[in-house]
Amino acid sequence: MIILVLTLHFGFLAYLVVGGFLAWRWPRTVWLHLAAAAWGVTVVAARLACPLTYAEHWARQRAGETGVRQGFIDRYIEGVIYPERYAVLAQALVAVLVLVSWVGLFHRLRAARPPQPRRRLRWRASR
Repeated sequence: MIILVLTLHFGFLAYLVVGGFLAWRWPRTVWLHLAAAAWGVTVVAARLACPLTYAEHWARQRAGETGVRQGFIDRYIEGVIYPERYAVLAQALVAVLVLVSWVGLFHRLRAARPPQPRRRLRWRASR
């Protein structure tokens, strides 16, 4: 159960980072990525604990382990992928990647749309 929760958590974070680029291939998934990004911003801004973190703590206690005092990112990402002192920079880079992916998606969708024919205005001659 712990492995499942950790896999889901890591998958969510990976999708948060690259999901906008996946929407370049599958544009309808952008709504799912918008929801994931909104949740990510909310968790960081409001300093909320993710429900998957609660699920991990619960699974560890059921397995006879003590609950972990840290969240998923604090325990498995910070200090492993990047040093803890660069946490704010890492969050900013993720935000930039997400914005770049959305801007790229917007441009791809706009370029893929066929040009609309111009309508000629027909003026009626007054009688």
